[in-house]
Amino acid sequence: MSVAAIPDVSLVDNSEQRTPLILVLDCSGSMSGAPIAQLNAGLKLLEQELKGDVIAAKRVRVLLIEYGDMDHAAVTGDWCDAMDFSAPELSANGTTPTGAAVELALQEIEDEKARFRQAGVAYTRPWLFLMSDGNPTDAWEAVAERCRDAEQANKVAVFPIGVGNADIGVLGQFSRNGERGVKRLQGLQFKELFMWLSASMRVVSNSTPGGQVQLPSTDSWSHVSV
Repeated sequence: MSVAAIPDVSLVDNSEQRTPLILVLDCSGSMSGAPIAQLNAGLKLLEQELKGDVIAAKRVRVLLIEYGDMDHAAVTGDWCDAMDFSAPELSANGTTPTGAAVELALQEIEDEKARFRQAGVAYTRPWLFLMSDGNPTDAWEAVAERCRDAEQANKVAVFPIGVGNADIGVLGQFSRNGERGVKRLQGLQFKELFMWLSASMRVVSNSTPGGQVQLPSTDSWSHVSV
């Protein structure tokens, strides 16, 4: 006997259209020290900025996936509206299983879209925000191809962010735009990065599903790789 899925209470109580944001964050050992501290501060800022915007607080849906440890990728918490998002305190150790993390993210996005459809909630294209500071330590090529295909089919918008010594060539394979689609963080400007992300979420959450939007400039935190 099949069991009917339990509807998400927040989707019942709040029928506003949604913008899903999935944060896939590198928590490997090379992020220890200042990088992970700045990342945690950036997440707190993202929480505050989204909660401070009356529309984004109701419309942006957030999920965080951290990857590190011994080739381990895991969901931290549940999908929630930005008004209910509480930034976790991440710690850094272990390897960089980028493939497993992105595979998990793609599945979570499809599952969330299915919940939207069940609840009759409209949604804009989900954002997959992929941050890495090193080379993957697991099998990632097939997952990168799936990620590119999903983006090509407008199922997801992929934003690869390179930190420190990240391999831009590898990150580019997760984007349909290749290396041109990758942004490299200047130093440890996580604050500026997450200010840009929150501003972008405000713009997108105010848009019509399927519509075009003009995102804020990334000049405050990114530079072009050469």
